[in-house]
Amino acid sequence: MRLKSILFTTIFSLTSFALFAKDNPKAASYKTHEVSANDKTAPVVYFIRDISPESLVKVYQATGYKTSGKTGVKVSTGESENSNYLRPALIKNLVKDELNATIVECNTAYGGSRSNNINHMKIAKDHGFLDVANGFDLQDAEGYMTIPVKGGVRLKENYVGTHFKDYDTYLILSHFKGHAMGGFGGAIKNLSIGFASGMSCKKSGKLNIHSAGRSVTRWTSCPQDEFLESMAEAAKSVCDYMQDGKGIVCVNVMNRLSVDCDCDSNPAEPDMHDIGILASLDPVALDQACVDLVYKAKDSGSLIERIESRNGIHTLEHAEKIGFGSRNYRLVEIK
Repeated sequence: MRLKSILFTTIFSLTSFALFAKDNPKAASYKTHEVSANDKTAPVVYFIRDISPESLVKVYQATGYKTSGKTGVKVSTGESENSNYLRPALIKNLVKDELNATIVECNTAYGGSRSNNINHMKIAKDHGFLDVANGFDLQDAEGYMTIPVKGGVRLKENYVGTHFKDYDTYLILSHFKGHAMGGFGGAIKNLSIGFASGMSCKKSGKLNIHSAGRSVTRWTSCPQDEFLESMAEAAKSVCDYMQDGKGIVCVNVMNRLSVDCDCDSNPAEPDMHDIGILASLDPVALDQACVDLVYKAKDSGSLIERIESRNGIHTLEHAEKIGFGSRNYRLVEIK
């Protein structure tokens, strides 16, 4: 009976995608930022289609990156069981067995179940993250620290948790998906809003980013493009602090591609197929490659509408403009 149930669920899911997916009319004509494999000036993005614990380890290893000292893995613990956060069973082989790393997070700025230390730790435990790592660290549990933003036009400073400085290397492990404010969320969002201190601190880096530097204590609106530019600048400050990016490696998992973020407790059900896992030493190239794969997919109309309605691509445009990374990349598919 259990096998029949699994088969029915699988068939129903595949049928649902086919019936309800919104076509992408741009798939055939879209021009990606992928360049020739001979262009050695462009960073490499590694890509594997299979989404499994073994493939997650394999695509990370393909980058050739070697962690050292104390390693943190930045993930989102997800707002509720309904959200599409990366499941512990998927990431355990990489986080605990391969890296013996600590999962790190910060509190939110919008209230919800993860806005304070006690409730956030409960969510982390309930969602299974305490069992798949060498510890779990709320980095802003004891306050914030300030790091400079170099070359920014919106932000001069970024506010992250005080525990941020305690790590020698970081793996930025992100679930790529849509986002209600940014259009999409991937490595850059995880580096910026993800590491920023929450409202549990006297100065909230999350509020600083969302307001483009106007406030660190309350929600303050700002023009959309300024918010997107602030995300790029905050992400750059994190990488700059970590040995000018040498202390950072990034992996994006492209599954459960909802138009909504994992911070949404009741996100829209995905209506397109899963794509795969990508990894790179350049977070800008990585996010651009993910966006390109979305645009090349025939059933990604809903997610493209979300990205374009928020002008999400501007985050990547600004990141490249301020010297954070490259939108051009070499894509290397591994089996």
